[in-house]
Amino acid sequence: MKKISHLFSRTSRKRILLQSFFFGAIATMGVISNAFSLSSKADAQTSPPIVDNTQINSYAQAVLAMEPARQNAFEEIKQLIGNGEIPKIVCNDPNSINALPKKAQDIAVSYCTQAQKIVEDNGLKFDEFNKITIELQNNNTLKRQVYDTLLRLQQNPESR
Repeated sequence: MKKISHLFSRTSRKRILLQSFFFGAIATMGVISNAFSLSSKADAQTSPPIVDNTQINSYAQAVLAMEPARQNAFEEIKQLIGNGEIPKIVCNDPNSINALPKKAQDIAVSYCTQAQKIVEDNGLKFDEFNKITIELQNNNTLKRQVYDTLLRLQQNPESR
C-alpha cells in the first residue's frame, strides 16, 4: 500500500504549501493591519490607492519577513496556553492582548512592535501597508500580483 504522501506529486504538494502560506500570510496581514489602523485616519474623500510594482514588491517582502516572527510568536503563545484555543490577537485591541497570560501578552506586544518595524524597513508607511491589505480583500488582480511576487521572491531569494 502506498503512503498517502506519495499520492501527491512534489509539484502538487509544493503548490498547496505555497497557496496555504499565501492565504495564511494574507490573513495575518489583515490582523496586523489592525495594529496600524489607529495611526492612520480614514478619509472618505480619498480615492482607492493605486498600487505600483514597487509597493507590491515592498509589501510582499514585508509579508515574507514577518512570517517567521509570526510563526514563532504563535508557537510560543501556543506552548504557554497549552491545549486551549489561542484567541484571535489584534495588535491594536488591548482586550485581545489582555485576555492572554502575562508572558503571552509580552510575546504578542513584541511581535506587533517587530511587525511595525519590518513594514517600515521594507519601504512602506503604515497607511500604505494597510491600504494594500484592505485592497487585497476586494481586488483579485492585486491579489494575483502579490501572490506572484511572493512566489518569485520565494523562488529567487537573492531578488529580495
